[in-house]
Amino acid sequence: MFGWEESHDSYQQVHDNDNRAELSHEVLAGAASFGAFKMFEDRQRKEGKPVSHQFAKEMLVGLAGVEVDRLAETKGADYVDRERAKHDARRNAERMYDDHYGGQDQYNPNQQGPPERLQQQFGQDRW
Repeated sequence: MFGWEESHDSYQQVHDNDNRAELSHEVLAGAASFGAFKMFEDRQRKEGKPVSHQFAKEMLVGLAGVEVDRLAETKGADYVDRERAKHDARRNAERMYDDHYGGQDQYNPNQQGPPERLQQQFGQDRW
């Protein structure tokens, strides 16, 4: 299971790598969970509304599955790797969420900044 650092590294590896055959399902899963978290943060911070942890996790899991499909298609992953990556990405996205927001009553974009790794990748001023 990946954490923030490993998922960030996988995200960079996937987006910097044109060689399709080299990417494992673990790398796809890490990149997908990191990408899903970015989509989640973008959407929720734009809306500015608090949501329950359950809703946030369900949204992240769905986004992680979509991101795996997108990456698997563009990078040429087979069916088995795609399904394994979906499973791992979903679990990883939930774990990443718990690591960053788990100690609060709900996800509230107005009370806590985005994860540090997202800020490193996409810039601190964009949030």
